[in-house]
Amino acid sequence: MTEVSKSALWAGRILSALPILFLLLDAVGKFVRPEPVVTGTVALGYNESVILPLGITLLVCTILYAVPQTAVIGAILLTGYLGGAVATHVRIGNPIFTHMLFPVYLGIMLWLGLYLRDVRLRELVPFRTKS
Repeated sequence: MTEVSKSALWAGRILSALPILFLLLDAVGKFVRPEPVVTGTVALGYNESVILPLGITLLVCTILYAVPQTAVIGAILLTGYLGGAVATHVRIGNPIFTHMLFPVYLGIMLWLGLYLRDVRLRELVPFRTKS
């Protein structure tokens, strides 16, 4: 295995930190439950009783992603969580670029950040060169 360059490592850390911060803020919002979180969840078609379990799930998955030893499993779990968010926005017909694709943008940042900072992932999913 080769080492990750310092610039790739820092770029990966920054790309990973942005969705981590956003998802932690979202999880905390589900614990605190201010009125916009409750009305937003209900407007998406979910019962108010799912807010806390969603917050717990999101917090656990985000912490798993933030810890280098468990980052891959965290990324996999967050991909599933974000896929559910996409499905929810598609189901209710929200705008594509701002609502439907926002979880996709987060997922891209999660995986690209992990790809840049983890040499094992680079070996598992190499980019092909012209042959």
